[in-house]
Amino acid sequence: MPTTHTVAPGECLSSIAYHYKLASWQVIYDDPHNADFKTKRPNPNLIYAGDELYVPDVEPRSEDVPADSRHIFVVSFPPTYINIRVQDLDEQPIGGAPYELKLDAVTLTGNTDDDGWIRSKIPAWAELGTLKVWPNPDDLDTVIEWEAKLGHLDPVEETSGVKGRLNNLGYACGDINDVEDDDCTNAVIQFQTDYDLTVDGIVGPQTQGALVKAHQV
Repeated sequence: MPTTHTVAPGECLSSIAYHYKLASWQVIYDDPHNADFKTKRPNPNLIYAGDELYVPDVEPRSEDVPADSRHIFVVSFPPTYINIRVQDLDEQPIGGAPYELKLDAVTLTGNTDDDGWIRSKIPAWAELGTLKVWPNPDDLDTVIEWEAKLGHLDPVEETSGVKGRLNNLGYACGDINDVEDDDCTNAVIQFQTDYDLTVDGIVGPQTQGALVKAHQV
């Protein structure tokens, strides 16, 4: 039966749809009951812990098959993708770099493309893992490692969303939470300085827009 789901940290629409055995995340996002949520979260990839969603019931379907035969039914869920860009401190892409991305029980390997991107299909339920990148293919002793937390990037309107983007862009601002402390303010000031913004330590619409553009989400 239909239910109200409260978003938990690390969840995304794909993982929620997978949990409730729905065909796709669009079934939830486009449901008329979630019109206010859709207006509040115009980017379906960026939802926030505590958001409430109406989850519709699974629509039954029927298949006409002979009664005297054995039948196999295959359920197909649309794939979920991950997109990660790796760049150096000068914001230049690190292309052609071998990588290893471990997500829960799944391990993905390959090389970043010419623009530094890692693009791959992943399970909808994947949440935690590690990313290792060897920036110089001729020097496999030098490796950079990050903790990967999928579904944990919050909307930029939230302080945690600001801090998450700043950390990802190399502006260290401490723990990703909703506390506006000195580390966060200093990181904002440095970002504003680097991007020729008004330097006031306040994350207004202009700074939010620059963060989204620099982070590409």
